[in-house]
Amino acid sequence: MLPTALHRQDRRQLLKLSGLLPVSYLVSTVWAQNTYAGWPQGKAITLFVGYPPGGSTDMVARTIGEAMGKRLGATVVIENAAGAGGTIAAQKVVSAAPDGYTLLLGSGSEISIARLFNSAVRYNGETDLSHIGLIGSTPMVLLASPKLGIKSLDDVISKSKTEPKRYSFASSGVGTPLHISGELLNMMGGSNLRHVPYRGAAQQMQDLIGGNIEYSMSVLSSAMPHIESGKATAVAVTTSQRARVAPQVPTMSEHPRLKGYDMNVWFGLFGPAKLPAPMIARLNQALNDCLRDPDVWKKLQAGGISNEGGSPAQLSQFIRAETHRVKSVITRVVATGFAS
Repeated sequence: MLPTALHRQDRRQLLKLSGLLPVSYLVSTVWAQNTYAGWPQGKAITLFVGYPPGGSTDMVARTIGEAMGKRLGATVVIENAAGAGGTIAAQKVVSAAPDGYTLLLGSGSEISIARLFNSAVRYNGETDLSHIGLIGSTPMVLLASPKLGIKSLDDVISKSKTEPKRYSFASSGVGTPLHISGELLNMMGGSNLRHVPYRGAAQQMQDLIGGNIEYSMSVLSSAMPHIESGKATAVAVTTSQRARVAPQVPTMSEHPRLKGYDMNVWFGLFGPAKLPAPMIARLNQALNDCLRDPDVWKKLQAGGISNEGGSPAQLSQFIRAETHRVKSVITRVVATGFAS
């Protein structure tokens, strides 16, 4: 018997296609579409962020959350669950019911890197979350306190060699892309910078500006206001090409000792595993619509963040490739004994 929720038009379509696909498949598909048609029914959606307010991930979440809320007809509430390189927030979403009301604004840190770096992370970002869509990526940038008088990467490397372990670099946590990028600089460039982990971008930037720490590996989008104001000196960006929003800042790979250096931070939208396919499809559509919105595009581009979009399957493929790419980097970094 067909479900009572099916309309006559649905039944006619089933009859037309019954010779092409199993009726059971068609019934379940239409049943799912009707069942979730009313979602989210005005109920608020919680979008978890693994870092404090004021950083790049938080900015992306608030930009995307507001725009998606309008398209879904629901309020999107940002929940900052900071700590452990974003894995606290990720675990909350992994453990949540797959009902469409709990989502994650995730980055490479908690999705790809954390599990490779820390055996205490029990979830798998590839299999324990529903992949909804890729949002974009941004370079990181090595910042120096203006008090140091740093002008180039050569200055950074030579100073750290002259006085080993005197100078430190801040990141948003152990095992984050920022941490790995700083350690990769140590490994490839021969510098001796000690790692100091912070819980988020705001505090590490405050300490850099205040002269409490010499260097900071930061996400370019959150660092731009401080670069433009002169409160922080941009030494080099981590991607293989110069950033469109800061073309005057050289890349790490332009230095002779850092050929092939290429790291970034990417952002994606995720839900708990087993999120119903119709929900994933609707969320993906809303996300792609947002990324085409001129206001959203301008906000992300102004922060040096690309607008990507695409299908859930493309996000899954992207994550597999990124995980494979950074795994070799992490293996080399850990082997040096720097990682701490």
